[in-house]
Amino acid sequence: MELILAFILGILAGTITGLIPGVHINLIAAILLTFIFLTPFPITIILVFIVAMAITHTFVDFIPAVFLGAPDEDTGLGILPGHEFLLKGHGHQAVKLTTIGSTIAILSLIILVPAFLLFIPKIYPFIERMLGLFLIWIAVLLILHEKESRIKATIIFILAGFLGLASFNLNIQQPLLPLLTGLFGASTIINSIRTRTKIPPQKIEKLTLTKKELIKPTISTAIISPFCSFFPGLGSSQAAVIGSEIMGKLNREQFLILLGSINTLVMSMSFVTLFLIQKSRTGAAATISQITQLSFPDLLTILITIAVTSIIAIPLTLQISKLFAKNIHRIPYAKISITILIFLTAITIFFSGFLGFLVFITATTLGLTCIEFQTRRSFLMGAILIPTILYYLPF
Repeated sequence: MELILAFILGILAGTITGLIPGVHINLIAAILLTFIFLTPFPITIILVFIVAMAITHTFVDFIPAVFLGAPDEDTGLGILPGHEFLLKGHGHQAVKLTTIGSTIAILSLIILVPAFLLFIPKIYPFIERMLGLFLIWIAVLLILHEKESRIKATIIFILAGFLGLASFNLNIQQPLLPLLTGLFGASTIINSIRTRTKIPPQKIEKLTLTKKELIKPTISTAIISPFCSFFPGLGSSQAAVIGSEIMGKLNREQFLILLGSINTLVMSMSFVTLFLIQKSRTGAAATISQITQLSFPDLLTILITIAVTSIIAIPLTLQISKLFAKNIHRIPYAKISITILIFLTAITIFFSGFLGFLVFITATTLGLTCIEFQTRRSFLMGAILIPTILYYLPF
């Protein structure tokens, strides 16, 4: 009964953190740690709760990104194609696509976990030494593939990098919150208000995809996710950009599948990585690392929890998305946008303080500049890529 209760509460917590912008699983995990130190719980109960919460979050967190333009660090780029789907009346379709991606991620675990257990301890030192150079190559590739204006793309990429460096070196709690919320969330919302965007009635239709359309995002996820499972600072959004460049041009449907898949797989594999090399890639894994050192039975418990959680999270996400889709057009979008903008500002100030607010304003301005330049907004991920490159350079 205790395990079932922990499982249900974990799914509930993951749904709440996924739906409310700015309330991340790291916050719940930090609160949980306080209670654990006061009243110790059995390790298995804690593992089930944290894993169920984390996996549910990766399914649900695309709903506010698509319908409200409010991202977290893993869904920032999901706003871009997701918003276009929303404006065409296909917001629910966008969430469906990310859910398909998350489902692919869970199925991919069957192949990747044995490979991780066998090879990762042997090759990890080499990958760690080469990551900085690998990311430089990716950054150059991104700029060279820009068709409109490489100069503008380079300017945006470098400015975002400087902003990221400044954010991480300031005394700010949760620096990613004001940084990514400004770059992708607030700038999108302000642009929608400025252009007087109207949300059409959303269509809830059957999604048809060919097997061929699923191949690229699936292969890309399998290639990129291992890298992201090792290294802090290389998140799902950046991984999706890298994956799309490696596999060649992806359409918007494939990109959303890729983003959903990498988001869930990186979270899932972070627990395996913690078991193998005792490094915590995600906040959820970091919380577990502070409580216990994972044994193989613990890992099996985690993998079973991931599978069972996914079975529930898939229909849960789709039902909540349908609820949003049926009602989003009934509320004036300008009022929704202003309300969300005020809420994001308040969340930023509450968690990151005055310095975080300054980062938020600067990031929003840079995001709007990128829109005015008509440059691909994936170049804004320089805010995380450049600090990551500098951190992992072998000299």
